[in-house]
Amino acid sequence: MFANLAARLERYFEFQKLGTDWRTEILAGVTTFITMAYIVFVNPAILHEAGMPLPAVVAATCLSAAFGTLVMGIWARYPIALAPGMGLNAFFTYSVVKGMGVPWETALGAVFLSGIAFLALTALGIRQWIVSAIPSELFTAVIAGIGLFIAFIGLRNAGIVAPSPATLVTVGNLSDPNTALAIAGLILIAALQAWKVRAALLTGVLATTFLGILAGVVEWKPQAYSIGAITGTAFQLDIPGAVKLGLLEIVFVFLFVDLFDNIGTLLAVAKKANLLDANNSIPRIGRVLTCDAMATVAGSLAGTTTVVSYIESAAGVSAGGRSGVSAIVTGLLFIAALFLAPLIGAIPPAATAPALIVVGGLMMSAIGEIDWDDALVAVPAFLTMVTIPLTFSIANGLAFGIVAYVLLRMARGRFADVPAAAYIMAALLMVRFVYMSRGH
Repeated sequence: MFANLAARLERYFEFQKLGTDWRTEILAGVTTFITMAYIVFVNPAILHEAGMPLPAVVAATCLSAAFGTLVMGIWARYPIALAPGMGLNAFFTYSVVKGMGVPWETALGAVFLSGIAFLALTALGIRQWIVSAIPSELFTAVIAGIGLFIAFIGLRNAGIVAPSPATLVTVGNLSDPNTALAIAGLILIAALQAWKVRAALLTGVLATTFLGILAGVVEWKPQAYSIGAITGTAFQLDIPGAVKLGLLEIVFVFLFVDLFDNIGTLLAVAKKANLLDANNSIPRIGRVLTCDAMATVAGSLAGTTTVVSYIESAAGVSAGGRSGVSAIVTGLLFIAALFLAPLIGAIPPAATAPALIVVGGLMMSAIGEIDWDDALVAVPAFLTMVTIPLTFSIANGLAFGIVAYVLLRMARGRFADVPAAAYIMAALLMVRFVYMSRGH
């Protein structure tokens, strides 16, 4: 009976076509979860500053991440995990609630409206049309750019690089115990990969955490969280209030940033996992885009900000994840996280940072596919690749790349090479840049 069920599931998730197996998918799912488990604590810490009850946001974070990731794995069948997005949670707290004085309940109403807008745009095929407007040569640049992005996040979290008023960034305090622990973890993971250990990332993260506990670097503060705590934020959103205040600009920001961040993450992970079809397009893209829209709606109802696809999914792909099973494993672990929050809290940034650095390096291998001798390809690709980490935004990187792609081909007189959708996207993005500049 169980053998028959397993065989049916393997056919549904296309194990043979993707060249994967249960062990690999489970390992990949755990690896993805380990690299993004920080969101269980970071997201509540940010939203708590908006006045939201901390235990409730912890529960909402776990449940929304579990829901979005499970739907992605079961229905869309991609190895992509979702959770409340970093950046958008900061925008929610510091710009909307604190900056504009909007109650957090009303701001959640704006998040809900953006989720409904996601669903409508997906149902109408507009989001898929936007994806089709992205030139295929920018796909590779997005992968490399995101590789630099997550490597930079890893270096920052490790303390290897630090802010500098003179040079923007500089070398951090390498004698700091957390930084030293991260460097040890980086060396360990790199050595395991040199020995071709398939579980190098997961083993390195867990071993670094254990080393930190032994060295007294990792501080573990058990805290009790329960699913009942979610009542503090669940269904507390104020949709009529958001409509009454006319928060269309806020809804637009949630919508736009989520749209491009998800597209960028989707392109990077799908290409890295060799999931693109013969036409260099993404199979079942409608389902993928619907998943994050549904997760955002569910997240706003539970009491958290916009739910997005996480680039940390690339860690699971690097560990061999190819099917939706790895996402299902990650989703189930988010449910477990609701009850095991103190244990997850023992995994320090110094342990996950080395994994991000290594994954970022692996993703940089994609730049070999770019034709650097052709300026029409090289310049948009370079702008995409470099502006993602320098602006701390996948959305900005894609925007720069698309605009450069269209303008350069127009300057060269190759108008017919550009899809109509790309012209429209470039015009909208230039309007966006002008609008953004007004705030500076």
